[in-house]
Amino acid sequence: MTYPKRMALLMLLDCLLTMMSLLMGQLIVGNHLPMTPTRWILLFCVLVVGHYLMSFGYRLYKKAWAYASIGELVAILKIVTLSIVATSLVQWLFTHRLSLRFFAVTWMVQLFLIGTSRFLWRISRDTYIQGRKQKQRTLIIGAGSAGTMVARQLLNNKGAELQPMGFIDDDHKKQRLHFLGLPVLGGVAAIETIVEHYDVQNVVIAIPSLSRKKLNAIFQECLKTKAKTQIIPRLEDLVTGKVSVNQFRDVEVEDLLGRDPVELDMAKISDDVTGKTVLVTGAGGSIGSELCRQLSHFQPKRLVLLGHGENSIYSIEMELKDYCMKREIELVSVIADLQDRQRIEAVIATYRPHVIYHAAAHKHVPLMEANPEEAVKNNIIGTLNVARAASLSKVETFVLISSDKAVKPTSVMGATKRLAEMLIQHLDATSQTTFVAVRFGNVLGSRGSVIPLFKKQIEKGGPVTVTHPDMIRYFMTIPEASRLVIQAGALAKGGEIFILDMGEPVKIVDLAKNLIQLSGNQIEEIGITYTGVRPGEKLFEELLTEEEVHEEQIFPKIYIGKATGVYLPEIEQIIGGYAALDQTALKERLVQLANHKVSASLVSVSS
Repeated sequence: MTYPKRMALLMLLDCLLTMMSLLMGQLIVGNHLPMTPTRWILLFCVLVVGHYLMSFGYRLYKKAWAYASIGELVAILKIVTLSIVATSLVQWLFTHRLSLRFFAVTWMVQLFLIGTSRFLWRISRDTYIQGRKQKQRTLIIGAGSAGTMVARQLLNNKGAELQPMGFIDDDHKKQRLHFLGLPVLGGVAAIETIVEHYDVQNVVIAIPSLSRKKLNAIFQECLKTKAKTQIIPRLEDLVTGKVSVNQFRDVEVEDLLGRDPVELDMAKISDDVTGKTVLVTGAGGSIGSELCRQLSHFQPKRLVLLGHGENSIYSIEMELKDYCMKREIELVSVIADLQDRQRIEAVIATYRPHVIYHAAAHKHVPLMEANPEEAVKNNIIGTLNVARAASLSKVETFVLISSDKAVKPTSVMGATKRLAEMLIQHLDATSQTTFVAVRFGNVLGSRGSVIPLFKKQIEKGGPVTVTHPDMIRYFMTIPEASRLVIQAGALAKGGEIFILDMGEPVKIVDLAKNLIQLSGNQIEEIGITYTGVRPGEKLFEELLTEEEVHEEQIFPKIYIGKATGVYLPEIEQIIGGYAALDQTALKERLVQLANHKVSASLVSVSS
């Protein structure tokens, strides 16, 4: 129906209902107010005209009554009240008599008739649509502002497939109350019972400020049921307007294993980054690309993306291009091989960065066991080339991205990362550049990590392969790791090895089980197979050796390790002669040196 036709229909309806309200008012009051035909017609005309004027003033005829709520009811109340008051004043001016009883009855009848006519529109539409479409019964966890917003959106969105039927909330003050007509049925501990009793098909977790630990506890309760569990978007996405509150998403492993975000020292980071040139090596990788995203928010003058793979560098360049252009950040993409010393020196001399984040590395443990020469070339020689070029160009700060596998390393990858740490500690003692390393564990979803592998195995129907039932690892989300790396760089004084607090370690088999259940499958259906520990792997990782332990945090979630020795002559021997060693001898030499199991003169470095 077109708008003019719709408005004409509503105006005619209001005219008839106004006439009925006057007649019923006269009928109920009786002879208390003598009414001549002329006087009655006058009151009717005044009341109808007053109603129309107020309706246009409050845009009553533009409201979508299929979605009417309290706001529309308040508007009707104001319109009817003001039109009745205006009509009573007209009667008093012409007759000097006023029947409050008559107008009170007329007001109540008119309010009831007009209000009912509008809300019957919504009720009939709701009944019609619900009769046509069978919706999934949905339980909302959280009866706060976000939860009630979700419920309102689902109730108003008639195209939604979910039908809210109640809330779950641990707040005892809310239990047994009704919000938007929906009851609070109990606390989190009662989820399994409530889902079964009310035949719930969907559960929506609607608490944006929920801690990761609490979310995990709620999710474990939801796993006891057969209902599909979803969660509202992340708080930052809601605040920035990227998504609306009713755009639910599946619970992800990052939600369960990640930790609550830490507030960064924005002023200190801005001093180091804003308005300056920043270079990121390995800018196309998981950590490197996220570093570039995070750094772009701090308004550097120039952001240099350096990498060896042209496709990955092109991808992050295209992602950041519009954002950097709007904020007048010069974005430079450089394709270069870290092992080409002259090329690296030329790049750094050309752009003269104030800060370098060295994220480029070979990090896959079994692959590096099979190719130790490449680990030496990339992780040691590549790091040395970039670090020396930084020193020559008097770069202010150089931040090495290291790994927990550098602690008591048993693998080639871990050993080369530990030797890279030693190199930058040595250079810090002999250079004007401030050199530091940042050490952390596995990042969720990074390339080559276990999570993408598990997801692919689950998609294929299983089984999921786990090396050992007791294998544990530390995990951190890519954005959190990148933010803390930037913060650690801002805290650098020189020679430190910063260690990021990785929280509690996670059993890989538990991670596999979570991923299977998050995908909507049963563990028994997919299955878990143990394949044995791979070459170079340890059952558990550490972030500090006994000699490095320094318990005090210098910033939330950031520790600093105590200074250790540097075997510079032996590292130089490996760099100069690794090609002459067979793979077995090279691996043994790397691991021995990284674990300080050689007799050599020790060059001390103080932090």
